[in-house]
Amino acid sequence: MREDISGRTAAGSPLLEAKQHGAPSVFQPEALLREARRQKSLGSDPVPCICLLDPDGDILRHLQLQGAACRHGDWACYHTDLFVFDYAGFEVGIVACVVGAPFAVLVAEQLFASGCALLVSITSAGQIVAQGPTPYFVLIDRALRDEGTSHHYLPASAFALAPDAALLEAVGAALLALPNHPAVHRGATWTTDAPYRETEAAIARAHDLGILAVEMEAAALYAFATARGRDVVCFAHVTNAMAQSEGDFEKGEAGGATASLRVLAATANAWRELRGSFNAP
Repeated sequence: MREDISGRTAAGSPLLEAKQHGAPSVFQPEALLREARRQKSLGSDPVPCICLLDPDGDILRHLQLQGAACRHGDWACYHTDLFVFDYAGFEVGIVACVVGAPFAVLVAEQLFASGCALLVSITSAGQIVAQGPTPYFVLIDRALRDEGTSHHYLPASAFALAPDAALLEAVGAALLALPNHPAVHRGATWTTDAPYRETEAAIARAHDLGILAVEMEAAALYAFATARGRDVVCFAHVTNAMAQSEGDFEKGEAGGATASLRVLAATANAWRELRGSFNAP
């Protein structure tokens, strides 16, 4: 059914209709970056091949307090700053406060157009099926697509899967091999655009599906990565039970940054060993 002039829709949704997933977009990230560089008189130095999305901003704030991160002078995004730091033998680019599926994929598109070859996302998440006392990490292998962005990249399905099973296996093994490794579980998350619409019924449905946590970016990032053939690994840092009791949202040492950086380094090492270099596959 078509939408009438009043805006009412009798059946169907524009989110799921008239998508041509194999067709190229008229608007490309390279074009936006070109014009941003022109307007801002920027050069074209690439970003580090390993980049990190830090939605809470705690990792970047920790690095800045340590004097360990500096701004990348040629990052041409209109909406964010990119910082660069060295950790465990890797140069890493980090973008903070990229919250939600549309924003995360917008930045991901631009990072890969600027030289990124591996993108890691470590986002705070709410507990659904408990895996022990919080905080702990979930290595996300699939994400329920309860957001809009993923549907522009892949046909409709319940879950977006991690784009490379071998990479996920390698990352999981590398994390378990860490001495005194952070608590990491592998499983599914629920990606939502509306955190304040996490109703009892929606939570119960996610629980019945065996979903470990709820977050806001993974389904879209995995759909983008699958459609574009990119290396993306998403983690949920489970820190809360949706503020149902006082004392929630504790992330651990340095706001969770210490453990998150160890997770990042293990992921980068696994990726390097699997790919054999710092080049995109």
